[in-house]
Formats: sequence, structure tokens, C-alpha cells
Amino acid sequence: MAKVKLTITESKCRCGYLKEGQEFIVEDLCPPLCHELWNRIYPFVYALQNGASLDYGDCRAKMFDVACPDEGRVCIHGEVAD
Repeated sequence: MAKVKLTITESKCRCGYLKEGQEFIVEDLCPPLCHELWNRIYPFVYALQNGASLDYGDCRAKMFDVACPDEGRVCIHGEVAD
């Protein structure tokens, strides 16, 4: 199973939990993210861990960008870690 690196690219987190530039490596357990953001990105993380390529702009890639469901206050980038 591939490791997935998550990077917070923008943060106006209402509760101050996440800061821009924070990074997490996902192997088998979920990282310390709020449940709402984790629920939104989990399908992408799972797909990347299992070898999928995702729609990314005009191409397919082993990465994604997602905004949190709370008015997009936190943006996260995920990619397969080397």
C-alpha cells in the first residue's frame, strides 16, 4: 500500500487546528484532521494508496486538491509519497 503525503496549502481554520504548511504522511491510520475534512478526502487517499490515478486538471495524476466543507477554509493537497 502506498503512502500518501498531505499538505495544508491554505488555512483559515475556524478552530485553529490546521496551519498552512503542515504535512502528514498517511499509511494505515488517519492523520489528526477534523472529521469533516477527513471524510471529504478519504476516498481520494484510499484510491491513491491502492494505485489509482485521479483527474487533476486536464490530466490524470497521483494527486488531488480539496477544500474543506466549511466554506473552503482549509485547502489540502494530497500526493503519493516517494
